[in-house]
Amino acid sequence: MKEKSVSELKQMLDEGVDFQLIDVREEHENEMCNIQGELIPLGNIFTEIDKIRKDVPVIIHCRSGSRSAAAINEIEKRFGYENLYNLKGGIMAYSKEIDPSLHVQ
Repeated sequence: MKEKSVSELKQMLDEGVDFQLIDVREEHENEMCNIQGELIPLGNIFTEIDKIRKDVPVIIHCRSGSRSAAAINEIEKRFGYENLYNLKGGIMAYSKEIDPSLHVQ
């Protein structure tokens, strides 16, 4: 599985790279802290598949990287996407390495 580190994500944000960031956590998790990704909870990912772009890199994240990895595996298998990246370590790694003000539960 292709991955992006949190430092790569931060660089992409800083440089204004055209990409899509998707958060597959639950709504209550996203409300507590987020990194401005588009919220598509894991349970809704297949009914909202049309929201996931195919023309740019798409970074999918969750709390630690496991739910997003599961989502990517299934999306690639069922829908043939080839532009998906898992955020290595999820929002926990982002909080630890990039923005310690985020309080991840």
